[in-house]
Amino acid sequence: QVQLVESGGGLVQAGGSLRLSCAASGRTFNTYTMAWFRQGPGKEREFVAAQRWSGGIVDYADSVKGRFTISRDNTKNTVFLQLNSLKPEDTGVYYCAGGTAWGQTDPSRYTYWGRGTQVTVSS
Repeated sequence: QVQLVESGGGLVQAGGSLRLSCAASGRTFNTYTMAWFRQGPGKEREFVAAQRWSGGIVDYADSVKGRFTISRDNTKNTVFLQLNSLKPEDTGVYYCAGGTAWGQTDPSRYTYWGRGTQVTVSS
């Protein structure tokens, strides 16, 4: 069982940066693929980024490549998402998710979810 709690969201102007954190409980954190999803107003939840349990392999949605960076610290059971060069279209609730498979962008393939943290980017 893994419980996830996100933090770090907020209101930022376009071009600004935020760093999201996801604190995980559970002794098996380092065996899971960890991912970030987001859900904008009136939109479906979409994949943003994922990192394999070993930390060496990452995947990003095309819309965030070169701007967002996912990382994890298995010693602290925490995964991070650095958001740079933010755009108004990045606005949404950002969710941390954990799953056992790699290469999954479908939210239904992830077992554990946090409650989300709001990111609002003003133009």
